[in-house]
This record gives sequence, structure tokens and C-alpha cells, in this order.
Amino acid sequence: MMPAQTALRRLREGNARFVARAAGKSDGAREVGELQLPQEQAPLAIILGCSDARVPAEIVFDLGPGDLFVIRVAGNIVAPSQLGSIEFAASNFGTRLVVVLGHSRCGAVEATIGALRNPQRETSRNLRTIVGFIKPAVEPLLANHDGASEDELLENSVRANVFASVRSIQQQSEILTPLIHNDGLEIVGAEYSLKTGRVDFFEATK
Repeated sequence: MMPAQTALRRLREGNARFVARAAGKSDGAREVGELQLPQEQAPLAIILGCSDARVPAEIVFDLGPGDLFVIRVAGNIVAPSQLGSIEFAASNFGTRLVVVLGHSRCGAVEATIGALRNPQRETSRNLRTIVGFIKPAVEPLLANHDGASEDELLENSVRANVFASVRSIQQQSEILTPLIHNDGLEIVGAEYSLKTGRVDFFEATK
């Protein structure tokens, strides 16, 4: 079983390689051997990320098949199926790091701000469900929006939504709670920058 802090170090190192390549400061890639196709799962981290096509977790962290257990959903929300997937991986594979990976300019968060400002706008029931998960994190920021720019509002809302998802994972699972308190499971929030490719990790929560 890989300790959470060891897994987090691997993610930081991989993201640093990715950022270097994106900035043209690397000759291309880590040393590449023959591609391995693992038949068993032992992922070093569970990633709850946004479905946004610009944020593929394995590429962002310079990792390959078998390295990550990735759950992607618009707005990196914690609905029952996402929480169950995290429980499955933590219980069955011994993975001890969960990363909630938000990203700059998140369309789901932006849509939630729009829905709060214009509640009469016609949307599907399914889209309203996603907005409903994000709304509690965004609503207080919108109510106290005085003096902040639209960019600042969106940036703060993205981060608030990440923290809300971290709290949901902490508090809503009878399977994960004892792993957090007794078995080294850590829940970490993070934000990917679409501009630089860098992932900023927030403080681990136990």
C-alpha cells in the first residue's frame, strides 16, 4: 500500500514534467520504455476530476495505464455514483490518496453562476442536477460579490466547489470515514490551470 504523501509526491513530480513540456523546457517526455498494460489494479491515487476535455488526468500527471483510478464528471461533483466509485477503489485497491481536481474557467461552475442569476432559464433536469450539487458552494460568493470582478468570482467559485467536494467525501461515507481516521486515507483538493498546465494542491484534509 502506497502512503498518501508518497502518492502526492509522485503526482507533483509528474505534473512538473508535464508543465516543463508545455512550456517548451523539456526535450519531450520521461524516458519511455515498452508500454505496459497492467492486468491488475493498484492505482497510486483516486482522482475525482471534471469531464472537461482539456484536463485528462493521466496526461496532466505524466502517468500511464494502471497508475490512476479516474472518475470524471462535470464540475467534479460528489453524487452517489462518484462517492461509490471512490469507496470501491479505496476499499479494494488500498489506494490512500483521493484528489478532487478542479480547473480554471470551469464551465459547470460558470453555468451554475448563470443559473443562479437567471433561475428562469430553460435547462434539462439532468443539467439542473449538476447545478444543484455546485450551487451551495457558489451561492454565498454570489451574494457577497460586491467589488469582485467576474474573473475573481469564477476563480473563487471553482475553488469553493473543490473544497465542497472534499468535505462531501469526508463526511458522507461510512466506508471512507474510518479509513480517513485510522488508515491513512487523505483527501486533497487541487486546481489545474488551463493557461499554464500547473496543478496547485491545497492542504490535505483528514
